[in-house]
Amino acid sequence: MWEESSEQQQPLRTGLTTGTCATACALASARHLLLGAQSSSSLASGKGASTTLSVVLPKDKVVELDVVSEQLNDKTVRSKTIKDAGDDPDVTHGATIFVDVTLQQEIGVTFKAASGVGTVTRDGLSLAVGEPAINPVPRQMIIDNLAIQKKLSNYSGGFQVSIGVENGEEIAQKTMNGRLGILGGLSILGTTGIVRPFSCAAWIASIHQGIDVAKANGLKHIAASTGNSSEQAIKAKYQLEEMALIEMGDFSGAVLKHLKKKPIDKLSICGGFGKVTKLANGHMDLNSRVSAVDFNHIAEVAASVGADATLQASIKQANTTIEALKFCQQQNIPLADAMCVKALAFAETIVPKQVAVEVFAINRQGDFVGYAGGVTAQ
Repeated sequence: MWEESSEQQQPLRTGLTTGTCATACALASARHLLLGAQSSSSLASGKGASTTLSVVLPKDKVVELDVVSEQLNDKTVRSKTIKDAGDDPDVTHGATIFVDVTLQQEIGVTFKAASGVGTVTRDGLSLAVGEPAINPVPRQMIIDNLAIQKKLSNYSGGFQVSIGVENGEEIAQKTMNGRLGILGGLSILGTTGIVRPFSCAAWIASIHQGIDVAKANGLKHIAASTGNSSEQAIKAKYQLEEMALIEMGDFSGAVLKHLKKKPIDKLSICGGFGKVTKLANGHMDLNSRVSAVDFNHIAEVAASVGADATLQASIKQANTTIEALKFCQQQNIPLADAMCVKALAFAETIVPKQVAVEVFAINRQGDFVGYAGGVTAQ
């Protein structure tokens, strides 16, 4: 469990990606194998050997990790480390990453998925179908660090690297891997090797991958939702398959910007009314730590569709966006529709013109309360 946070504001700790953890473990295992008798005797006792070693990240940043290694057989060493995601709310925080390395005559590095790491089963990801879900940057980090050790050890062969995560298949149920077609466990991720607190880089990467998979598999229509209720509402309306559903959460910008690179025919955005007000106000990160609800802006939008001064004053004093919406509904002021119109206009400034966009707003019961686009909400 997370420790109690301090009541005093403190700098947030950065963490390390699963890719960095896997690189450290691969390097530790290779080092024990290549050092031979100098280190294997301690491992052969079955007690394992704990060490702190340095890993070179992209852009030549160096970090240190604690790793424990043990000899599995004459040819293979397993090394483990516990992932520390810092203060980022990462589902893999505290997970044990392990890597089995075996020396091979074939030059280069062969990657395999051990237990807890998934396998790619759909087109559209950066990896081919059938490949272990070890992303390109972690692969390159491992290759680069093993190359350094290989040169230091005057070794001419290659390595088989099998990466796993203890309880990884269970942890993966808390991610979007299944929807992306990554089955059997987690992905080994990372682009810089460092986890920035609350960057939610893994979530954004999953959004991008979800769009890529949908497009690669021929889907013309995707729906991006802010939460479970909005996803269920839009799924039911269009009878969409799972592959078409993009769980964007607060990261609307990740969807809109990625569609500039990978346009699709139709995008349905569906979110709680409060989140839609933020999108309508030009925010692409809808989380409360980044963007606050602007009741003055809500009052302005209400005024544009007929709200009088008294109603505008009530909106500005509202406790929640749903209360502001209720005030307008009582006077037949189409606030939710107007807000969706503004959200749609903002979204259309970002996505390519060939992408047809529509915006739905729901209430807390999951009912549609507002719409803007080419089709009337049912």
